[in-house]
Amino acid sequence: MYNGVACDAIPGVQNSMDTIRRWWAHVATFVLDNFAALTGFYYSKKYTAIIKRLGLRPQAAQDTAESGLIIIQIDGLAYEHLLQAMDHRHMPNIKRMIRRGGFVLSPWRSGLPSTTPAAQAGIMYGDNEGIPAFRWYDKSRGTSMILKQPGAARAVQERLARRKPGILQAGSSYVNLYDGEAASSLFTLSALQPRRIFEGVRGIGFVALFLLNPLRTLRTLSLILGEYLVDSIQRLSSRLKGQSYLPILGIFPFLRIFSNVVFREIETFAVLLDIYRGVPAIYATYYGYDEIAHHFGVDSISAHQALHGIDHCIGQIDRLRRAKPNRAYTLCILSDHGMTPAEPFSARYGETLGQFIVQQIGTTVFLGEHDDEEHEPMSQMRMLLGEWKAAEKNLAPAASRMARRLRLLVQRRLRSSNPLPKWDAQRRQDVVVKNSGSLAHVYFNVTGHRMDLSDIAAAFPELVLKLLAHAGVWLVAASEGEQTIIMAEDGMLTCGPQGQFHLSGENPLRRLSDPQHAAEQISRLVAFEQSGDLVLFGDYDPTSDVVVCFEQQQASHGGLGGPQDHPFIIYPRRLGWDLSKIRDSRDLYPLFAAQRGLLSEEEREDEI
Repeated sequence: MYNGVACDAIPGVQNSMDTIRRWWAHVATFVLDNFAALTGFYYSKKYTAIIKRLGLRPQAAQDTAESGLIIIQIDGLAYEHLLQAMDHRHMPNIKRMIRRGGFVLSPWRSGLPSTTPAAQAGIMYGDNEGIPAFRWYDKSRGTSMILKQPGAARAVQERLARRKPGILQAGSSYVNLYDGEAASSLFTLSALQPRRIFEGVRGIGFVALFLLNPLRTLRTLSLILGEYLVDSIQRLSSRLKGQSYLPILGIFPFLRIFSNVVFREIETFAVLLDIYRGVPAIYATYYGYDEIAHHFGVDSISAHQALHGIDHCIGQIDRLRRAKPNRAYTLCILSDHGMTPAEPFSARYGETLGQFIVQQIGTTVFLGEHDDEEHEPMSQMRMLLGEWKAAEKNLAPAASRMARRLRLLVQRRLRSSNPLPKWDAQRRQDVVVKNSGSLAHVYFNVTGHRMDLSDIAAAFPELVLKLLAHAGVWLVAASEGEQTIIMAEDGMLTCGPQGQFHLSGENPLRRLSDPQHAAEQISRLVAFEQSGDLVLFGDYDPTSDVVVCFEQQQASHGGLGGPQDHPFIIYPRRLGWDLSKIRDSRDLYPLFAAQRGLLSEEEREDEI
């Protein structure tokens, strides 16, 4: 306003303001253009020298015409905890990317099991069949499987790769379980073609790399020292607070430094090189937050520090990506699952889950001696069922209904033409319990085959009821023929093979926001040949948002309940993805495969 008159009403003033605006726009454009040119010149000189020193080659010009794909995975970061981290300024770069409007942040559902092996298999191959947890047991072979072992990860990947193409063909894989058929991989367990990024560097070459990256080298050294000091302070603080569980002192600080600093800096360095080279697809996982949150909790200073460091690395990757030194890239940032604050089963109850199960089996339950003739065991089993029926009258109403349902299952099995399998009674106390966070698979080695619920109830009549009565166990799930039976202390849900449901008592899954989705996921999990005879879920309190886990962890994932079920994904708005149909990690595969040209739009729609 000028003397009560709007400036834009005075022609001379308006013309002067327009001139100033045009001048400032010209200056800004000049500055930005020159900054971009200087940045490009800097990147060109720096990365060309590094690539040459490492013996690598840029992609051919004709191969970089199409947009590339970068997927950054922050392991274990829930959607809810990402929002909190951005609000508390722990992840400014990601917050800035979303605020600019070019990216969309959305939650999605990881499905079961909510673990990295299942999630990455679904994302990279569109299939995670036969991956019941992070660790499981093969009854037929009597062997344990844990996907921290390269051989186990490679065996799973070979099976997956026979069904669908991996999304990283001709690309790079960094710090993953599977390589997605990448041409080169670094710190990837299943990699058939492992890449050693410093393989071609010898002697004076290392000095040259440090001279080319002096700031990164100094930063890495300072981060290593800082991480060790923070770990020491965290331990002291935890002891002063009287926390009963701390990770092993001896080696954990060094493992923490490697996962949260060294691996992080090396893989970021490798991703930057690949962007400059124009590699068509890159998938990098940052594991530091997951490892630290397991030990110290999702709200710990250490977890926040880990997220801040990861955010800094993502900022570097995004800046070089936007500079487009060789090709344009589509950037997606996601997590494979979340984490729910947890209390260990053993800390709360003074014994492990396996110890509790073995105590319940004991020597009081009679199982007929292994024999070719089934008549004597059958007679004794009927007598036992009679005692069982009489005992139902003394139970609480909900427990009585559950006991009656189990007894009827056993009776139905006894009436069938082949009522009971031949079991090795000498191994009835040979029980294998495999824990993955708040999820546990229980295997009974009385037989090398999967046992139905009626089999288990016949062999160990008291066990299922005692598990359901335990405060630390929320759900017990098992198969019965083609059906899946999901039980809680006050209700039972029977899921048929065609998706039909039958409820007896209260819905065991009523604590969750989407009980039907949970029932579908549990049914699918129980149907895996590799799943336990019993599948257990630790207790979940929706009020406090705390889960009971079967490992020594302060934050947990693997099962159901809380933020562990809801990871996040950040993707370019221009893609226009509809995530409402995402049921688990397998549904992300067609979105990424379409970006790589592995699926047509019609095939992508059919996949989801």
